[in-house]
Amino acid sequence: MSLTKPMLGLAVGGTLGLLDGLSGFLEPSLAPLMGSVITFSLLKGLASGVSIGYFSKRVHLMPLGILVGVVIASALSMLLILKAGITLFWDLVLPGMLLGVIVGFATQRFGRPPAEVPPQIRFPLVQESCRTKILRGDTR
Repeated sequence: MSLTKPMLGLAVGGTLGLLDGLSGFLEPSLAPLMGSVITFSLLKGLASGVSIGYFSKRVHLMPLGILVGVVIASALSMLLILKAGITLFWDLVLPGMLLGVIVGFATQRFGRPPAEVPPQIRFPLVQESCRTKILRGDTR
């Protein structure tokens, strides 16, 4: 079974986002905010996974995919900092950056490439009759 790059990004990003949120139990100062930390970390993982997957679908360069993964996940981690406070900056940004690296690598390496566009179906009789009308000057 192979997944498209956005779907693989969604699966990997959601799983890592959930694990990132659950790792908040290791920080005692997050105890009153754990519900929102888990929720926002999961949403951050899902959103960054899908966006990294779409980028990986368009661009097929491993280093660029990882770099964009880091940037997108770090930017979304900043939204968590607005809720939790600036004192936890590195506690929230570093796992987000790691999530971006892993999702960027996974979508570039393991995602199914886009399918080839099938050739257009041609109707020789219709094309021939249109060509004949054009050559005769008939515009009906």
